[in-house]
Amino acid sequence: MKLTHTKAVFLMIAVTLMWSIAGVITRHLEHARSFEVTFWRSFFTVLSLLVILPFFQGRAVFGKIRHGGAALWLSGLCWSVMFTAFMVALTMTSVANVLVTMALGPFLTALIARLFIGHRIPLRTWVAIALAGAGIAWMYGEQIEGGSFAGTLVALCVPLAGAINWTVTQRAHAQGQDVDLVPAVLVGAVISSLLTLPLAMPLRASAHDIGLLALLGLVQLAIPCALAVVCARVLKAPEIALLALLEIIFGIVLAWLGADEIPSQTVLAGGALVIGALVINELVGWKQRT
Repeated sequence: MKLTHTKAVFLMIAVTLMWSIAGVITRHLEHARSFEVTFWRSFFTVLSLLVILPFFQGRAVFGKIRHGGAALWLSGLCWSVMFTAFMVALTMTSVANVLVTMALGPFLTALIARLFIGHRIPLRTWVAIALAGAGIAWMYGEQIEGGSFAGTLVALCVPLAGAINWTVTQRAHAQGQDVDLVPAVLVGAVISSLLTLPLAMPLRASAHDIGLLALLGLVQLAIPCALAVVCARVLKAPEIALLALLEIIFGIVLAWLGADEIPSQTVLAGGALVIGALVINELVGWKQRT
């Protein structure tokens, strides 16, 4: 897929919308919990990608995995951490707590990208990150509740692994390496399913649960994660992490409407500040480019 910057922005927004359905769907599971939730979602992600990737790239995609080099395997490991930590955290604390904690992504991404690959970050992006950070801090202070600290620590693994992942992706392309990192999503799902299967025993998921987790594997993980890697070829690491903050807003709204997890006025105000920062950043960037 060859994308312009504008198309990549809109595609990344669609990706965040698909990512955001995990919280509300998890709240409707009957028996599956913790690592079993992660196992089934990762398992169905593997099945989905085994169809999606060869369909678009042919059987050569498996050769790319074997010969992808360190960047692909490191990216796959990061994906596995993100897949596992996210679902486990959702079973330990509220959707808002998990999503708000994940909002540390832009700060971690900007720092890691700056330190390891020397990315220059435009002033407009720094300002947008600061505004978004203020909104997140506002929301974060309201959402951390008693007994949810462990879940928050698990959720913290997601933005950290994501920051490393996007930086690895950008560094590989900056060096001119012809490495397709889309198969890294498949590698990450395989690692996640293999590691969580022993921890998921005995399996208790009902047919209803398996159906919902299959939906997550395809629509919430396989498709959007593959598209997100494509977006990473066009968007800079801090920029894509900033756009990914939309998952917080979408996820909280869906959990509110579909699972009665009602956010406070503080969450709504902080979310509005985050969206405002995103809109201003993209409008200023578009004006500068044109």
